[in-house]
Amino acid sequence: MIDLRSDTVTVPTDAMRKVIAEAEVGDDVYHDDPLVLALEEHVAGLLGKDDAMYVPTGTMSNQVALRVHTDPGDVVIAATGAHINGHELGAPAVLSGIRINEVPSERGTFTPAQIQAAIPQPPPSMPPSLFEPATLVAAENTHNEAGGTVWPLDLLTSVAATAHELGLAAHLDGARLWNASVASGVTEREFAAGFDTVSVCFSKGLGAPMGSALVGRQDLIEPARRFKQLFGGGFRQAGLMAAGALYAVQNHRDRLAEDHETAARLAAGLAEIPGIDIDPDDVDTNIVYFLVDDAHTVCDRLTERGVLTLPLGPSRMRAVTHLGIEAADIDAALVALREVVG
Repeated sequence: MIDLRSDTVTVPTDAMRKVIAEAEVGDDVYHDDPLVLALEEHVAGLLGKDDAMYVPTGTMSNQVALRVHTDPGDVVIAATGAHINGHELGAPAVLSGIRINEVPSERGTFTPAQIQAAIPQPPPSMPPSLFEPATLVAAENTHNEAGGTVWPLDLLTSVAATAHELGLAAHLDGARLWNASVASGVTEREFAAGFDTVSVCFSKGLGAPMGSALVGRQDLIEPARRFKQLFGGGFRQAGLMAAGALYAVQNHRDRLAEDHETAARLAAGLAEIPGIDIDPDDVDTNIVYFLVDDAHTVCDRLTERGVLTLPLGPSRMRAVTHLGIEAADIDAALVALREVVG
């Protein structure tokens, strides 16, 4: 099968399996697993932050960050289609008792002016206590729902700065920050600089079996460790998985450019097939969205031909390139798409 459903379907390389098999381990609940500690130190240094916390999933990393930054009843400002809202199963309301205010988004971004407009402005005749407090701004880079789009650095920096000027915290969902960095030439540290906390994922394009990290100031990561445990994220000999994540960070970041090239190849080929609507210029990284008449039927027929994709609505489809997908796979997928759609 040519599996284009997500970059989470990667399997460990032989070299990664070797470091996992040979990993020295401890007990992460007691925070003495040597490879977890090494991973946390390495990722914190990469992003220019005080500390990092290894957790099983990106959802947990984001949700722990929301819990650290907010109190029940607070409002978080994010872009339309934010992963923390639409793809984490209502966790902000369930785990933190908060609401996500999605502001209109241009390719997954928003502006300082939109932050200003989203904050309640009580008139003199009404006390501020009658309004929900907005306490956090959350950006996503790359933005999944917008198509793996990359924030311009100056806009991202100004959004974080505006949040702080207004007394709000700033969190960056950087599950695919590695892709944003490779695509833009901006370092992960530069993207992360203005944010109090940043979440990064190891199990997507980097190809590790599992895990994410929440990175930030030490005074934020310390309470985050409590919420990690509270949310069920304490795992024992986590060094086995941390070994794979550390290997991925150290060896697989530069190769993400190959995934971007295969995504561009796919987008260009899709644009030539009658019945498919796509603008290849909209593809920044490894996520490709396109429109067909009947997404579910097209996906079913592609599966019969050995190509897995995702239908995301009646007409919208997604294909994601990743470690293990090569140019020949893209060409074969395009042949199948021509047969099914054309």
